[in-house]
Amino acid sequence: MSAPDPSYRSLFALPGLTYVVVAFLGRLPLAMAQIGVLLLVAGTTGSYGAGGACAGALAVANAVGAPLWGAWADRVGQRRVVLIQAWSASVAIGALLAVAHTDLPWAYSAGASAVAGFLLPHVGPLARVRWRPITARFGPRAQVRLMRTAFSYEGSADEASFVIGPALVGVVVALSSPVVALAGAAGLLLVFGTWFALHPTARATRTATAHLTGAGRLVTPALVVLCLAQVAIGSVFGSVQTGTSVLATSAGQPGLTGIFHALLGIGSVAAGLAVARIPRHVPLPTRQRWFSLAFLVLSLPLLEVGSLMTLAPALLVLGLSIAPYMITSFTLGEQVTPPSRVSAAMTLLAASGGLGYAAGAALAGGLADHGGHTPAFAVTVAAGVLAVTIAWGGAGLLGRAETATRHRPLVVNTVQP
Repeated sequence: MSAPDPSYRSLFALPGLTYVVVAFLGRLPLAMAQIGVLLLVAGTTGSYGAGGACAGALAVANAVGAPLWGAWADRVGQRRVVLIQAWSASVAIGALLAVAHTDLPWAYSAGASAVAGFLLPHVGPLARVRWRPITARFGPRAQVRLMRTAFSYEGSADEASFVIGPALVGVVVALSSPVVALAGAAGLLLVFGTWFALHPTARATRTATAHLTGAGRLVTPALVVLCLAQVAIGSVFGSVQTGTSVLATSAGQPGLTGIFHALLGIGSVAAGLAVARIPRHVPLPTRQRWFSLAFLVLSLPLLEVGSLMTLAPALLVLGLSIAPYMITSFTLGEQVTPPSRVSAAMTLLAASGGLGYAAGAALAGGLADHGGHTPAFAVTVAAGVLAVTIAWGGAGLLGRAETATRHRPLVVNTVQP
């Protein structure tokens, strides 16, 4: 079969545009849940500390559960796993709404938040896994080109979801309440999570891996390096959100926090879509090194920010380095992992980002209590230093791992999604 050109239009035509839309909408509930829980519990208890603790419980539990669900999906297929997660997480969100409106201490809401977080599916990483069987009808070279386009899109889609999700919550809360926002997230999950689970691409993914023998090793030194890279990038989101909130609050405009944080995602989405245009001959570890350096350099202006007016361009420019770094990490993760363990690897990388978010937010919040927004943004710069250290120090290891797996047999799958 002749290969299509590696454009986004050609890529989306393979599974159909409906699948692309469903997979995007299916990841919105996770992006909506954290800020929704924060606003819900803060509103019912009158304490942002309680709200933040519940949102943190959701994030940590989600990070713990993600690789476990991913490993199960590798064994039994995505369809069954995502169906269970979508339905049980929707019920758990409903239970959280009920608990939050009782007279019980907020610790019970934290427990309910953790249960919901543990059950929430990571649709983005699972969608990444589906592109290999979707593109496997073409030759190896064409598949490599299509896969890199697919991962560029998925990285940008993740970024867009974490811009649109919180913004959607903000709009709904402004018009109604956090209850309606979280109920809407549960409804989206029920509809589009189920649709994503039942889409034919889920069957194609299961068919593609059903014949593989031996699970293969999941946790390798290369994957550990990539998980650390995701921790670094996740801490950026936590620290930037905290620093932006502190600055906006001090300016008397706390409601602008979500809008300014979205600027980070806008630049990131734009740069992520452009990653597919990078020449194939540029090795992935080399890309990661230079993207990490750009990330560090572009984070430095945050230390000089003194107003919302100067914050806006700083966030927009910083975003240009984030999605390319994340996309490269996920692409490397897919390539250095045995085909039978890819779902677990993708969700483990996503979970690492979630842990980084929680750590970055906590550290930035503690520093902000003593020094305002600048120490909070210093955590972002420190994350840049960590990203550079990981990318440059681990380049040799990642390069060897990529070379070792470059010629592994590609999964052949004739199932038409």
